[in-house]
Amino acid sequence: MKNDVEQYISSFPKEVQTALEQVRAAIRNVVPEAEESISYAMPTITWKQQPVLYFAGFKHHIGCYPAPVAVKAFQKDLAAYATGKGSVQFPVDEPMPVVLIQRMATHRLQTIKKNLRTPSLRTCKRGHRFYKSSNCPTCPKCARERLAHDDFMPQLSAPARRALAGAGIRSLKALSRMSQKEVLALHGIGKAALPILVAALSGAGMTFK
Repeated sequence: MKNDVEQYISSFPKEVQTALEQVRAAIRNVVPEAEESISYAMPTITWKQQPVLYFAGFKHHIGCYPAPVAVKAFQKDLAAYATGKGSVQFPVDEPMPVVLIQRMATHRLQTIKKNLRTPSLRTCKRGHRFYKSSNCPTCPKCARERLAHDDFMPQLSAPARRALAGAGIRSLKALSRMSQKEVLALHGIGKAALPILVAALSGAGMTFK
C-alpha cells in the first residue's frame, strides 16, 4: 500500500513522477533516520521532527524548499535556476541536479543539528509525542494546530497572510476563485509566495482561476 508521499508522486505524469522520485531519493540518501509526510500539501523529509526539505511537483518544474538560509548558501550553484526566498525551481525537462540537492540537504541537516541540543522525547497533555531540546514546554503539534486554526496558510510570511486575510481569502476554495495576477497584486504578496500557494491548491485538487 502506498504511503501519502507515494500517492502524491503517483498523481503526476510519468516525467514529473521520475523527477520527484529522484529528488526524494537524493534527500533521503543523506538524511539518517529520515521520515516523510505531506506537510503544507507537499512531500516533506524530516529528521527528528525538523523539516530538512520540502519538495513539490508542477507541470514544468520541481519546486524545492530548503529554507532561505540554504538558498543563500548555494546562491552561485543556483544561479541557473529560478529562485525565491527559500525556494528553487528545477525544470522537469533537464536532468535533476542530484548532487546539488544532496549538498543542500546535507547543509540543512547540519544546520538543524547545530541548532539542536540533545533533544528529549516528551508528551503533552493531549498525548502528542515530540522531541524538545529547550526547557520550553510548548508542544509543536499543538502550536501548529492553533496557528492553522487562527491563520490561513501559516507557512507564508506574516505580510502575505495579512494580505490574504485583508482580501477575505481564508480558505483554498476562496483562493481558487482568484487568478495568479490578482493574488500578486495584493500588497504584501511576493513572488516567493506563489509556488507555496500553487502547491497548496494542487494538493487539494484545485488551481488558480
